[in-house]
Amino acid sequence: MKPLLLNCDIGESFGAWTMGLDAEVMPFIDCANIACGFHASDPQIMRRTVALAVQHGVRIGAHPAYPDLVGFGRRSMACSPDEVENMLLYQIGALDGICRAEGTQVRYVKPHGALYNDMMRKPELLAAVMRAVRAYGSSLPLMLMSTRDNNDAQAMADELGITLWFEVFADRAYDAAGMLVSRALPGAVHHDAETVATQALKLARGESLTASDGSELILRADTLCVHGDNAGSIAAVQRIRHALKDLEA
Repeated sequence: MKPLLLNCDIGESFGAWTMGLDAEVMPFIDCANIACGFHASDPQIMRRTVALAVQHGVRIGAHPAYPDLVGFGRRSMACSPDEVENMLLYQIGALDGICRAEGTQVRYVKPHGALYNDMMRKPELLAAVMRAVRAYGSSLPLMLMSTRDNNDAQAMADELGITLWFEVFADRAYDAAGMLVSRALPGAVHHDAETVATQALKLARGESLTASDGSELILRADTLCVHGDNAGSIAAVQRIRHALKDLEA
């Protein structure tokens, strides 16, 4: 069993508005998905978050999004594949410039919010995202959602010569296709720390989950997304980290 990398969406404050408990969660994660200014963050926040990641030895990933500050990047936008490719290059480059000033660099890419979900449903957008990653640096892995069948995405990545990291979620319910259940539906988000930790361990072991229709679902897992936006989620991250360490021992 290979180690499961813990990743967290982070650096999502903006100006005087604070979001998340970045300093509290950073010591427990392996990968920091840092917002690049389109859905959240600004140059001050970006540099502060990069410095915090460097302090704790955490890998830095670009977390690009649709240009939607008001909607926090959670609303789909009618962007063409060319626009998506170019907006990713713009955002990755912005974060990478700040990383270089702090003696590090962007190590991977994870799209945010509606863009992340849209690319899983629209092959032309996924191709645009992959082209942007390849153009910026073909050695950069692309993080994307693990589903019941990722064969098409893997074939596309193989053709373009980029690496995929399949991402799973400990605190979300899945449907039969392995997609996340909409937050608008009851039971879409797990709030109990024990439930979250149990699902994390199942994913790490390669065991099946129960999908929303009752079917068994096995997901390939390279990295596990955790959240650090409140005290309860910090406790869950700590529990997951300790549980994974025990599993790897």
